Amino acid sequence: MSDLVTRAQMILLARTLHVPVERIAYLERLGSEHLHELEQRISGRIFEYHGEMFKRIGRLIPIIPLQVSLPLVQRIVPPMMTGRAAGAVGVEYPDAAADTLTMLKTEYAADCTPYVDPKALGELGDIMAAEPLVAIVNEVLRRKDHITAGPFLEYASPKMVEAVERGTLDDEGIIFSAAYAYSTSAVSNILRQLLDGGSQRIPRMMENVLAGSPELQEAAVSVMSRAEADVVFRIGDILLSLATPEALGKLAAHTIQRGAAPELMTFVSKFGQPGLQRMAMNPIFANTAALIAIVESLIVAFKPGPWKGLLLLAQRSHPDVQRYVAGLVARMPVEQISELPSVANADDLWPELLRLLAVAEEPAQRRIGVVWAQLPAERRAGLHRRIAELELESRLAGIVHEVPNVSVEEVFYQRRRRIRRRGAASDSWSVA
Repeated sequence: MSDLVTRAQMILLARTLHVPVERIAYLERLGSEHLHELEQRISGRIFEYHGEMFKRIGRLIPIIPLQVSLPLVQRIVPPMMTGRAAGAVGVEYPDAAADTLTMLKTEYAADCTPYVDPKALGELGDIMAAEPLVAIVNEVLRRKDHITAGPFLEYASPKMVEAVERGTLDDEGIIFSAAYAYSTSAVSNILRQLLDGGSQRIPRMMENVLAGSPELQEAAVSVMSRAEADVVFRIGDILLSLATPEALGKLAAHTIQRGAAPELMTFVSKFGQPGLQRMAMNPIFANTAALIAIVESLIVAFKPGPWKGLLLLAQRSHPDVQRYVAGLVARMPVEQISELPSVANADDLWPELLRLLAVAEEPAQRRIGVVWAQLPAERRAGLHRRIAELELESRLAGIVHEVPNVSVEEVFYQRRRRIRRRGAASDSWSVA
């Protein structure tokens, strides 16, 4: 599975530890959330360890004029040391740090940027002229160091994001960098600025994505899958207004081939009704190899977002496609079949899930039913209730036959019995 965010967190952690990424490859299984937390903790400990040294450096700032110190720093101090110190000192002396950035050579500042605390850079964006920071961003993007630019954009102030929108013309660089940002709210804020800013960047960006490399298309889908629904709704409309069916199919195919089907499905799940219908009718979603790859990837990335996208597409697909997808779902491992009700509950997907399974052949339904028969009584009662509400009893005969029904009254009776037993056990306890 593709996960640009996890990849970025691995590289940032390796930089913090001063080791090759391969050295910590075993940590990738932690996932982006835990890797981000680990990197933040280690980075904090490093700054804490060097805190006294940074304070001593800070005390020199009012004494030694920057015009004297900076030329020496750029000649003799390694960028890594300058970057680490700059972030810590900048928090204590933000005005001096802002002046420093305006006086440093752009190339040297870009060398330092991978080692600067991005939060400190974000704070500086509010108190200094944007031009020097935009120049540094452009230099970092010219080097294609999107891993460094991602956290920078993540912590950038609204003023700074607006300045980047106006002053950074590298559409691909912005997309790749945003893909490496961790915060979903930051990704949404960046895209909102690109949507609403004076330069109207999104239509041009989407044209570049449709004509771009598979790597760019993967990055764009990753970014948009993590944005908030209102942002994706608007971008989806723009994308679909520009894309031919062939271009749309290539975008989906490249994304699936690169292992990013979960991100694609999450992206699609936030489309409006016309967009969903158009995507569902694209030939790529009638391609059996593509459907197999999608379902296999969703088995690994077993989350409501991707499943919502698949179920919404399937609901609007040709009956033959629906039947094929239902068969793939029925052949999933038992563990994933047993978790499907949790996915349906998480995003109110029961109607879409049950209508899809209603077109499955009876042996496929029975296989699912055998697994769901092991669900707790409350969940079995809820399943039968939903099937009845949708009037699917006859079309879901295989599941209905295999899953024992239980009345709501029986469910509450059994629950009260369990509560009374726990209460009786508690009453019988004695301190004697």
